[in-house]
Amino acid sequence: MRVQIQPVYHAYEKPTQTVRSIHSLSIRMTTQQNTKWRRLRACRACDMVSAIPVLRPGEHASCPRCGHVLARRHLHPVQRSIALAISALLTLLIAVAFPFISMDTNGLDTQIELPQTAVTLVDVHQPLVALIVSCTAFVLPALYLVGVILMQANVLRRVPRAYSDVIARLFSRLHPWMMADVFMIAALVSLVKLTEIGEVQLGASFWAYCVFAVLLLMTTRSVDIDWLWYRLAGEPPPDTSIRCGINAADQHATGCATCGLVNTISAAVASHECGRCGSALHMRKPNSLEFTWALLITAAVLYIPANAYPMMITTSLGQTHASTIIGGMLELWQHGSEPIAVVIFVASVLVPIIKMLILVVLSLLAKYPGPLTAQQKTRLYRLTELIGRWSMVDVFVVAIMVALIQSGNLMSVLPGPAALAFCAVVITTMLAAMAFDPRLLWDTQGNTHDRE
Repeated sequence: MRVQIQPVYHAYEKPTQTVRSIHSLSIRMTTQQNTKWRRLRACRACDMVSAIPVLRPGEHASCPRCGHVLARRHLHPVQRSIALAISALLTLLIAVAFPFISMDTNGLDTQIELPQTAVTLVDVHQPLVALIVSCTAFVLPALYLVGVILMQANVLRRVPRAYSDVIARLFSRLHPWMMADVFMIAALVSLVKLTEIGEVQLGASFWAYCVFAVLLLMTTRSVDIDWLWYRLAGEPPPDTSIRCGINAADQHATGCATCGLVNTISAAVASHECGRCGSALHMRKPNSLEFTWALLITAAVLYIPANAYPMMITTSLGQTHASTIIGGMLELWQHGSEPIAVVIFVASVLVPIIKMLILVVLSLLAKYPGPLTAQQKTRLYRLTELIGRWSMVDVFVVAIMVALIQSGNLMSVLPGPAALAFCAVVITTMLAAMAFDPRLLWDTQGNTHDRE
């Protein structure tokens, strides 16, 4: 259930009339009475200050200007997160311990376990690609789940903050790099390619990893960072001079990028720290456009070798065949796997180009308003966050194929030089999207100067 906020009054004003419907909760605020439970949040997408009302389980509060979710509430949030995290961790252990995929090719039986998708890449002299595959597919998700269990257990036991605030800081930074769902799509694409070579059987690990990917997604959605920081460190009273419905920067304030608390920033002080979590505060991300442009140029340069050089080198009966990303897609199309070819084309060719072009346009619009509204620009930015990670599909496909097909001159698959270049393209475009500050789009729309 979505909570629509109309933040046009003072930070401590109490809503005296509540209108509920099946689809949404609309709260109208008046000026009749003060209250202590109000919490101010500056939207991370558009910087407008809103006061979050008391939310019931199943409800979430969104910014009334751009629609960015400010907070969400769940029924029994601690127990829910712990149960999901433990279940996901158990399924990951099963996925690591049992056979993942086995294949029979002319009497030659081969099977692999999940960790071999990274270990084999080290054996064929691709340690950086192996590190990226292992971290995104199972290492970082495992660390995230362990962190959820430890932190929520401390909240449940009412243990002092200890290391829980450190874990909470890492949550938002780890989330974009966990790609279990992308790995599963890559496994399905690999199955189509492998069925052309031999008879394929799916092990218990494959199904366990499918369940793990779903549970990991449910776990990440069950964690409410806003509620967690409230439980870990409370909610300091906001500055009574801060008003809702106005950009935080226009009031010499900013929302903490880690815990969300709105802090007042004085121009007389060189450095500022959040009053709740101690994170460094900035009106806007320092040198946001400069970092974005540098990363985009790097990604554009790397995109050339990523498509010009072979992505995968296949040896069959002593004959070697190297295929680029486009070449592999055309081979799938010619062999009747049109849907898979389309998936590879979209994920490996279109998505990186579209993401780079969108970020280039947004970087220009951050300086010059242009014909688009700020809401439209924000939607474009959200698109870059949504699609960027899916380009890793082709890299995961190569990792699975290399691990499973290693029979010398009879038949073997090796990663080509484009594998590392393409990994670098995906990472740099994701970093470029993270470096870009979407609040600059609203600054330009309002004819104000960019702030550091």
